[in-house]
Amino acid sequence: MSGMPPAAPGWQAWLQTAERLDRRFAGLCAAAGFRYQQPLALQHEVPLRLRRPYEVPVAYTDWGPRGAPLLVCCGGVANTAMRFAFLAADLAREGHRVICMDWLGRGRSGWLADGSEYQLATYVEQLRQLIEHLGGGPVALLGSSMGGSAALALAARQPSSVSRLLLNDVGPHIPQARRARRAQALARHYVFRSPQDLMRRAGAAQKHDGPVGDEVRQFIAYHQTRWSDEDAGRVYRVDPRALLAYQRDAACSVDQWDAWAALQCPVLLVHGLESDALSPATITRMQRGHALTLAHVPDTGHTPVLSDRHQTAMIGDWLRGDGAGPAEFSVPHAPMRRPWQGG
Repeated sequence: MSGMPPAAPGWQAWLQTAERLDRRFAGLCAAAGFRYQQPLALQHEVPLRLRRPYEVPVAYTDWGPRGAPLLVCCGGVANTAMRFAFLAADLAREGHRVICMDWLGRGRSGWLADGSEYQLATYVEQLRQLIEHLGGGPVALLGSSMGGSAALALAARQPSSVSRLLLNDVGPHIPQARRARRAQALARHYVFRSPQDLMRRAGAAQKHDGPVGDEVRQFIAYHQTRWSDEDAGRVYRVDPRALLAYQRDAACSVDQWDAWAALQCPVLLVHGLESDALSPATITRMQRGHALTLAHVPDTGHTPVLSDRHQTAMIGDWLRGDGAGPAEFSVPHAPMRRPWQGG
């Protein structure tokens, strides 16, 4: 609770609850990191006199036993690593090692020197360097939304690093209109001065994530924000320049069909049936170009949280299987996780 005025209205009780939820994962993961090297080739919009290679700390959480089959998870444009905590904890109990990374400019990772450097090519390079840091692969790779775009690009470019690819409600095409709507919401500077204000916004932002409990939403909101003395409230753990860069990039649709055609590894595609980012037409074209396993998630849009036990079990089963596909099925919702008491 450091950095928060004792008199901040309502925050003491909210934070105590959030920290109690967080303690449920105590001892299940380790906080780790590496030093990302930003190359000159990714600074092409920076004035020439200011270009130089430099390091940025990257944070990740490390779940499960060393030496176990490795899954690397990377989230969307405004996600943090702990969004994958439920999936990682379930898979770790089944004998997987799971690495969940904070993107540059998000969560507990450092910020880039220039806003123009927040681009897909940088995220692909960050992912490549993480896998190299972990031993060079091959690894199973899971990407949600923007993380899926980076994962797809890396798997196509460097097939020896990726043994399996899990795409969480993202394909080679994301329509510009959908990206622009998302960018308009993200580019604002939100200051939450009460828990009610934060949870209203969290509910609005997560309305397409599927049927998840209030405690799961609070857990995600807790890790996605931090207290700011300057703003007298909680703010997102994100470099605002990264979201402005996404807003500029959202002027165009995502087009990665060449990368899709180059894929060599098995693919699991998780599809929120109410998604406005992954269309039936895109899925049909993906199925024509590559044998894949397709898992539909009902009552869910973009993107599934992957906290549901049926979803985490399905992913575990796919990771253990041959993944050759093609296969298509729906994943019914599991009963809500029991309320978190004590811990």
